[in-house]
Amino acid sequence: MRFLDDPPRYLLFTGKGGVGKTSVACAAGVALAGRGQRVLLVSTDPASNLDEVLGTPLGAAPTPPTPIARVPGLWAQNLDPAAAARAYRERVVGPYRGVFPPATIASMEEQLSGACTVEIAAFDEFARLLGDPAATAGFDQVILDTAPTGHTLRLLSLPSAWSGFVETSTTGTSCLGPLAGLTAQKALYDRTIAALADPAQTRLVLVTRPERSALAEAERTHGELAALGMGNQQLVVNAIFHPAAPGDRIADALARRGDAALGQLPPGLATLPRTELPLVPFGLVGREALGALLAPDRAGAPLVVDASVAAEPPLPPSLAPLVEAIERAGHGVVLTMGKGGVGKTTIAAAVAVELARRGHRVALTTTDPAAHVAQVVAEAPPNLTVGRIDPAAETRAYVEEVLGTAGAGLDAPGLALLEEDLRSPCTEEVAVFRAFARAVDRGQGGFVVLDTAPTGHTILLLDAAEAYHREVSRQGSQLPDEVRRLLPRLRDPAFTRVLLVTLPEATPVHEAAALQDDLRRAGIEPFAWVINQSLLPCRTGDPILAARRRAELPYVDEVVARRAAGAVALVAWMPEPPIGTAALGQVAGHAVTPPRTARSGPTAPTG
Repeated sequence: MRFLDDPPRYLLFTGKGGVGKTSVACAAGVALAGRGQRVLLVSTDPASNLDEVLGTPLGAAPTPPTPIARVPGLWAQNLDPAAAARAYRERVVGPYRGVFPPATIASMEEQLSGACTVEIAAFDEFARLLGDPAATAGFDQVILDTAPTGHTLRLLSLPSAWSGFVETSTTGTSCLGPLAGLTAQKALYDRTIAALADPAQTRLVLVTRPERSALAEAERTHGELAALGMGNQQLVVNAIFHPAAPGDRIADALARRGDAALGQLPPGLATLPRTELPLVPFGLVGREALGALLAPDRAGAPLVVDASVAAEPPLPPSLAPLVEAIERAGHGVVLTMGKGGVGKTTIAAAVAVELARRGHRVALTTTDPAAHVAQVVAEAPPNLTVGRIDPAAETRAYVEEVLGTAGAGLDAPGLALLEEDLRSPCTEEVAVFRAFARAVDRGQGGFVVLDTAPTGHTILLLDAAEAYHREVSRQGSQLPDEVRRLLPRLRDPAFTRVLLVTLPEATPVHEAAALQDDLRRAGIEPFAWVINQSLLPCRTGDPILAARRRAELPYVDEVVARRAAGAVALVAWMPEPPIGTAALGQVAGHAVTPPRTARSGPTAPTG
């Protein structure tokens, strides 16, 4: 495996959600531990699933790393952003307890309650792993399983951003607390930057799949990392499929799609050392499966897999009943949520196109930094508008607005302080959140379908609703009416419908279940679950695909058991990529063969 040949001390795995970053990172940890190395594996993903993949309950920093059962030499740990934020707040506020009045302390704690504090606190933990040798002194290798691409790039670009902010903001306080505290961290950040850019210390492994969208995302990641000075990169193409024999329609289509994607490998990726890993007929959970992934002689059939299905079970219906139920309201907001890579964009686009086909005015947009909704829709029908929330554009507009209003009557020193505050990375969070609120507000006059970011970022965005007004008030801007109305609308099941999108696999299903719990704690009841890209409706005799098809059944059953949300829909894997209005119509259940009988009990909402 080329990416494990003579590895430096730090290995960072990154890539588009759903490509198998965590599986490959865990397999690398198992392999290196098998060579006699002492290995620390850390996830920086807010929605980490290391516990499940490794089969061992893990603690989060500052809890010590956990030794992995039956893998001598491997320890693992999650980086919990919320816990890191709590520790960060106490580190900033603690020295002032008993010095300042209680009201001042409460104000400081409130000021440090936003999403931006979570971001910098998580980065503090990340920086400690790379920039403080004492933090990992007991280990030979450190593997970082990073978050989905958009979040990762933000995380990796923070060293320069925060260092620049520290250098130019030497007085007062920011959304991160007293700036003197940040200045004390500058040396650590500088060491982190140096470690990331040093090929003798760090190797970045871009994980992708033989799919055009995943390869395009990996190309973008490659360019942005290189621009940050991180040039020591290798490519892993995961889940490459070769049919056992020609003539199987589903197997041939899957192989054809992969071959076509790799045949058009983006030029930047083509220059990188490459490792290709096979599609395996088993879930990548546990020591045996992870060990087999990187062992070519074992990857074909390392585990006993029963590919037979005694009797074809009834399956949930297609997406069509959900679209019909959404349509009955006549207007409102649809949010697609779930783990990165499960097909949220496809489901959002399919719902939007079908609502537009039925004659409704529809806006399809996204809060995902790695969005590609326009490419999925291709040619939009006349009553469908497709757009995205552009963080850079929204930030520029917000800064100009604040300077033109709150800054209009300030003297030179006051204006300088305001401009300094607006250079904070938190300003982008506020600007993007305001755009999200505007998009939701447009659901009064038609349908708005929002393809949201991967789970961790989405939850941060929703959590920010409560704290948003504190940040804009601090910067002297006005709280827009659409922001005041946002949480009530998100909590109104007659206005907002959340579709939890998953794949029929362990990690996406369990992550969607955790997201459902988080939403309910926020007072938001999910509308339905959508099981995407299922092989169960497909007929295939290929042994690998048949085994994977059989393995889907327990996860479909699990989703149906969790359907207290109200509905479950199942979307079949399609031989051709679902791009363009015709293919999206098939995803939505329009003009296709009616689905098989649903499982007993209601699976579609009636209102």
